[in-house]
Amino acid sequence: MSDKNQRYDVVVVGGGAAGLSGALALARARRSVLVIDAGSPRNAPASHVHNYLGREGTPPSELLAIGRAEASGYGAEVVEGEAVAAEKLPDGGFRVVREDGSAVEARRLLVTTGLVDELPQVEGLAERWGHEVLHCPYCHGWEVRDRAIGILAVSPMAVHQALLWRQWSDDVVLFRHLRPDFTDEEYEQLAARGIAVVDGEVTGLDVEGDRFTGVRLAGGTVIPREALVVQPRFTARSGLLESLGLVPTAMEMGDHVIGSYIAADPAGATEVPGVWVAGNVANLMEQVVGAAAAGLKAASMINMDLVTEDTRRAVDARQEPFSAEAERLVTERVLGNRRHGLQEIR
Repeated sequence: MSDKNQRYDVVVVGGGAAGLSGALALARARRSVLVIDAGSPRNAPASHVHNYLGREGTPPSELLAIGRAEASGYGAEVVEGEAVAAEKLPDGGFRVVREDGSAVEARRLLVTTGLVDELPQVEGLAERWGHEVLHCPYCHGWEVRDRAIGILAVSPMAVHQALLWRQWSDDVVLFRHLRPDFTDEEYEQLAARGIAVVDGEVTGLDVEGDRFTGVRLAGGTVIPREALVVQPRFTARSGLLESLGLVPTAMEMGDHVIGSYIAADPAGATEVPGVWVAGNVANLMEQVVGAAAAGLKAASMINMDLVTEDTRRAVDARQEPFSAEAERLVTERVLGNRRHGLQEIR
């Protein structure tokens, strides 16, 4: 079905937890909703979603299928494809263009395009991402508890990462890699928690069959490990938002840029009136359940904004007949006065 020239109350760009949650709430509010889903969720490599109350351990693809069905059940439409650009229309609405050239219009936009995890250039890292190469201990710590865990130091947060992951295992090794040496205080903290530090550049991962087995150093030494923790750079998928004039903001930790995001108020409203964001595109640290909550919050604010506009239009429409009648009466009075030779008082 072609949706060209169709106009919706809201177009949601991004079909992950944030987008589907927003679409569900808006459809239940009896809004016409279209979700454009590029089909590339950030958590696709992961086997399960965790810390999502009531859905603990659900595979990501299954969670999205459930969300699609729920939103569709209330009338939201979901189409596959990538939204590549958007423009503001003279009436205050928006035109969204997809990669195939088709376009739709919307009164409001909810953008939930997420982020891209940019990994360090180490051989084998990307292939094991989401399996034994991990980032968030709250997402994967339980699954690798009591195993041999390595921490690849690529940011000033490396020592913090090592101390955090020590909560899940007493066998944690911190690979200094290309980072400057740690401070005496940091070494003291690591030693107190029994965390070993390995110097030397990490050049690759050893994999046997389909299982990560160790970290390979530049000299050829392999340190056996069962999981490796990496700090990616979190880059917002902001292309569509940039086409509307929204510029990504750099997020820093310890004078180190860890990623970019689109700034918004607590409800997701951006600097462009009519455009909301939710999920990882606006909050780099948001987990799945938080992204879903953010989508719901943004949806409620979008609906309220539309209610305000609908009410203003209704008031204007109600007053138009009275204005027309008043103009008619004034005209009749002026003509009558002229017929009787009376001077108009102004």
